[in-house]
Amino acid sequence: MSDKTSAKENWEPRIVAFFCNWCTYTAADLAGVSRFKYQPNVRVIRLMCSGRLDPQFIVDALRKGADGVLIGGCHPGDCHYQEGNYKALRRFKFMKRMLSQMGIEDGRTRLEWISASEGDKVQRVINEMVEQVRALGPLHLEPVPVPGHENAKEPVAVGG
Repeated sequence: MSDKTSAKENWEPRIVAFFCNWCTYTAADLAGVSRFKYQPNVRVIRLMCSGRLDPQFIVDALRKGADGVLIGGCHPGDCHYQEGNYKALRRFKFMKRMLSQMGIEDGRTRLEWISASEGDKVQRVINEMVEQVRALGPLHLEPVPVPGHENAKEPVAVGG
């Protein structure tokens, strides 16, 4: 068995999750307290509102080694900041078109509305996304150019 085959068999997807503080992050906490089991491939970043997610954060996560990005926010009409989740939805639709033009598969990003009481939904969504990204395989993007070095490129890993 070659090293490449062995590496591919041992590969696990890395997913960055941006969760709204008031709903999805609280639901993730509920999932943990309730001892719901879900894949450990997700690293959660808490945002005050899904509407505060800058599309550049998604691109940066993917460029720095994430294989997928999950966004979680309050259900429409339940946003603690009134319309933040609608802003997130508009940005997400724009982002999907842009990522498609970059050649990034549709299944690598996902937006979900998850309320604070839906710990079971956090479990289900994370497990589904990990399986979907695992089926797609590793995301191979060109390394990020290093400023100040002509033609030098250096890959940068998420979570350092």
